[in-house]
Amino acid sequence: MDWNIDLKQMLATTAPLIQRGELMQATQAIQRALGARTASWPTASAAAAGAADPVASPARAQRAWHAGPGHAADVQDVEVVDRAGPRARADAAGVAQPADAQPPGSFERIAFSAPGGAPQDHYWLYVPPGAASAAAQPMPLVLMLHGCTQNPQDFATGTAMNGVAQTANALVLYPAQAQQANPKNCWNWFRPEDQLRGAGEPATLVAMVRDVMRRHPVDERRVYVAGLSAGGAMAALLGREYPDVFAAVGVHSGLQPGAARNVMGALSAMKSGAKLPPAPAAPMPAGQALPALIVFHGDADRTVAARNAEQLVQVTLAARGHAPGETAREVQSGQSAAGQRYTRTLYAAADSQPGGSSTLVEQWMLHGAGHAWAGGDARGSHTDPRGVNASQEMLRFFLEHPRRR
Repeated sequence: MDWNIDLKQMLATTAPLIQRGELMQATQAIQRALGARTASWPTASAAAAGAADPVASPARAQRAWHAGPGHAADVQDVEVVDRAGPRARADAAGVAQPADAQPPGSFERIAFSAPGGAPQDHYWLYVPPGAASAAAQPMPLVLMLHGCTQNPQDFATGTAMNGVAQTANALVLYPAQAQQANPKNCWNWFRPEDQLRGAGEPATLVAMVRDVMRRHPVDERRVYVAGLSAGGAMAALLGREYPDVFAAVGVHSGLQPGAARNVMGALSAMKSGAKLPPAPAAPMPAGQALPALIVFHGDADRTVAARNAEQLVQVTLAARGHAPGETAREVQSGQSAAGQRYTRTLYAAADSQPGGSSTLVEQWMLHGAGHAWAGGDARGSHTDPRGVNASQEMLRFFLEHPRRR
């Protein structure tokens, strides 16, 4: 074969097809040029060519990430379909599922229409293999909010939360911040319009939670939110504004709700802690308590000062009506398997014992750690594999704290 001549002909034929998104036709043209048998579906390489377009047709396969068992393989690349509308299906066990539920054991991009014309138009959802069981009960749901410069796939890889959630048969929802909403993909935790219930990004994120609850059987008493950095600050806001939705909150390297109300205030708070008093929360639904809180922060964090973790703990205890000295406090010290030291502090109501569901706040101060997810997978960004497994500890804490009716 004359590769120079054939390659030019092949590129001339296939380039317009790829540009138009006609990947199947492009693949068939390539295979005909190479003398191969025509395939009935795009190959992985052809699908990868289409992955550069993040707004592909809902019916078209994309190069994407898919969940598999265990930490090391919980995000592997295979073909998935962007779920944009209802579809009839039954899982492998023959259990009836909502028409647009995705298959058990999958990690897929889900098209989403955000309220009020918000720019977030999709999220990623991990569905554990156990969802296929005929005896499956409504599942826990964890909302995971990535940090700046990250995206759902990267965050899923770095935190390895899908592998941890598999053991608990939990769903994991990863929203994607739109670049038009923030150039660095940060959640806008510092803007007043994104700090209140029923508006802005908090409303959009809760709408995503509701969308998952419509598609899959979710235990409404076991819905949780966790985030890193800007995602952690937004998680804290969601816990304050939606205590009727979230049973517990995990904040890693984040800030207290309302720590800033503009960009300059945000930079100042990140450097040395919040200067503003916390804004009042939305009116609490009758009989509803604030969510329990678990906090991770490195004391060598140069991006978000560790003082923010202390402020978050104190603001949370105060919001629950516990002044200094009105909580039972237990301090533990230890180190991870890789040798990173930590101090773990448990706060409980003064008339109860720390540990389990009686703990109001659990704080992990990671000694010598910077701005990274503790115990994370090095294949993801902003991770510290030396640390304790923050994903495992957060999910353990979450499951100890179902929302009380």
